[in-house]
Amino acid sequence: MTDAVVDKPVAGKAVVGRSLWGDAWARLKANRAAMFSLYYLILMAVVCIAGPWFVPHDYTTIYSDYVRTPPSMEAYPKADMVQGALDDVLKRMRVDLKDWTLEDGRATVTVTSAKPVDERYLRYVDRSDTFDDAKVESKSPDGLEMTFSAAVKQQYFLFGTDNVGRDLLSRTLVAGRISLAIGLLAGVVAVAIGVLYGATAGFTGGKVDEVMMRIVDVLYSLPFIFFVIMLVVFFGRNFVLMFLAVGAVLWLDMARIVRGQALSIRRQEYVQAAEALGVRQSGILLRHVIPNLLGPVVIYMTLLVPHVIILESFLSFLGLGVQEPMTSWGVLISTGAKNIGSANWMLLFPAFFLVSTLFALNFVGDGLRDALDPKDR
Repeated sequence: MTDAVVDKPVAGKAVVGRSLWGDAWARLKANRAAMFSLYYLILMAVVCIAGPWFVPHDYTTIYSDYVRTPPSMEAYPKADMVQGALDDVLKRMRVDLKDWTLEDGRATVTVTSAKPVDERYLRYVDRSDTFDDAKVESKSPDGLEMTFSAAVKQQYFLFGTDNVGRDLLSRTLVAGRISLAIGLLAGVVAVAIGVLYGATAGFTGGKVDEVMMRIVDVLYSLPFIFFVIMLVVFFGRNFVLMFLAVGAVLWLDMARIVRGQALSIRRQEYVQAAEALGVRQSGILLRHVIPNLLGPVVIYMTLLVPHVIILESFLSFLGLGVQEPMTSWGVLISTGAKNIGSANWMLLFPAFFLVSTLFALNFVGDGLRDALDPKDR
């Protein structure tokens, strides 16, 4: 019979344990789907914040010559588009086209008219989205014929343009700023209020719990749109203040979820042991109850963000949310759905950004739930 070998701790080395958050981070890093989604969300946030500064088009600029232009990696205008743009310019100038050529990115145009051609008409050429730097090359003695040249402006629309001629790439990135900000602002406010309210009601119990939950029931019975109209009256069209207030309304579900979890946790042995040792209720609430509620809270948070984004789209449709010239993913998807028959890219690109973000949020939420679940540690 052999003696069992028992490892003895090395003298002089202290055993270092891991905290709840250290253990959760280690477990989260082992979840590849959650970490990939987390990096994707960080990348999405960076692209939406910094991207509009590097896009050559402003999200409010309207290009009337490029309404519903399909996405392309090549520069616009294409060869077959120059003639149409030139005809539109000459209509504004009220002249007739005699001849034109295109060479080295510069168009040379000869026009005629029954009246002397005013050189100031070239301002219509410079105002065009297709031409720039127009100048007179020659003019007949009687002024009825004039030759001018203009540079053809090279425009890139990687995501195409919308139904009024605005660059969809810049609008999608700016919309990401708004949608993510709205979701996070309203979500953080709702979670903060709901966790504190629900944990206090569930852990305290008794009459206090009954009164606090009856208040929640009364608030549930009030119509949500009534709250929104009141918020618009008080806060105006400032969407930041408005959605902070909307988050203060969406905490009701979180309060119920947290209250139910707190009622279960207060009966656990470690809570009873802390009470027997004389730990204050506030200390038990912050150290034992709330940390063990983080799993359901994180999952609800990941579901609340897309809920708020969809809610924002609904409010914008009613004229109570984000208004022009600002935009959001919900607004872009709503506009794209109306033009899906003639310009499907207006729906595909914003929908991809929104759906991929929602998938990433769900994967991160599942990973955090597994990492913070005390039963699996």
